[in-house]
Amino acid sequence: MSRIGNKVIQVPANVTVTIGANNHVVVKGPKGELEFQFNEKLTINQEGNEITISRPDNDIFTRKIHGTTRALLANMVHGVSEGFKKQLEIRGVGYRAQLQGNKVVLNVGYSHPVEFEIPQNVTVTLPKNTEITIEGIDKQVVGEFAANIRAVRKPEPYLGKGIRYVDEYVARKAGKTAK
Repeated sequence: MSRIGNKVIQVPANVTVTIGANNHVVVKGPKGELEFQFNEKLTINQEGNEITISRPDNDIFTRKIHGTTRALLANMVHGVSEGFKKQLEIRGVGYRAQLQGNKVVLNVGYSHPVEFEIPQNVTVTLPKNTEITIEGIDKQVVGEFAANIRAVRKPEPYLGKGIRYVDEYVARKAGKTAK
């Protein structure tokens, strides 16, 4: 029995959820609009401000997508009402980031600057030139964009230089001189 799939999704007052034919769901809120086509095997019911998802049988495939469908729908509701946010910090001498139009330009120790195009419905702010804040309504897009930026220069364990999430712990290693 899926514990996540059986949880009820509470819809805030300022969010409207429209369930169309073949489980095509449109979620509108103050921050924007998201839509997704869920699998037709599951049943999505909305009663008032609560959404429940049920499966017709205990087939392996339907058990797999039950919890996933509920989590995706809950993330859509949360995204259009409150949004998602990832914060990165850059550590290293001369490492910095800057915004140039619709691009994030990173100078992180390579012979060339690394540029990233900012996706739609995502806002990037730089409180300092060593801090990057990524905000948006789609959890997957925000997380993937943050992961792509982090992958340019992952934090290394000896000096701690690189790009890391704000709450990320990097285990430090002793160098060659430590005995």
